[in-house]
Amino acid sequence: MRGFLVGLATGVVLVLLAEFFWIRFGLVNPRADIPEGALEMRVAMPALDASVDRRAPHLANPAEPTAANLMAGMKLYQTNCASCHGDVRQPDSMFADALYPRAPQFMKDAPDMPEHQNFYIIEHGVRLSGMPAWGKILNQQQVWQLTTFLSHMDKLPPDVEAQWRTLAQPASDQGR
Repeated sequence: MRGFLVGLATGVVLVLLAEFFWIRFGLVNPRADIPEGALEMRVAMPALDASVDRRAPHLANPAEPTAANLMAGMKLYQTNCASCHGDVRQPDSMFADALYPRAPQFMKDAPDMPEHQNFYIIEHGVRLSGMPAWGKILNQQQVWQLTTFLSHMDKLPPDVEAQWRTLAQPASDQGR
């Protein structure tokens, strides 16, 4: 039994050392223009979800989904987020495929995390993903308004939806 446990521990240590050297000596491909590997998708994304779930404080969203808050969140989204996550005019963002991992496309798959987790991600960003820490640029009220918009972007009131369609038009089309 003792031999088995020593062998098992040795095997685990060797696998961990092999992974360390694989990463440390640059054998991992750093290119952002290739698809994520299957192992990376099975490990990295669940690890991110678990990390956010563990660290995001369970805060109640103080920004009610009023037209004013949804409009403010929509404007913040259009200005800061749409180029990576898509909008009503361009559901597939122009930068999504250039990022690694690819940025979620919210027009095709609206964010479904709890609001406190979306707030946490917006405020603190996500390392090595291109997602910045907007809490360094936006104040807490703006981050909550953006969170509120994300939670309701697939069921906006008609006036907010219409304003978004107008705002999402390229500048060359707005005067026509």
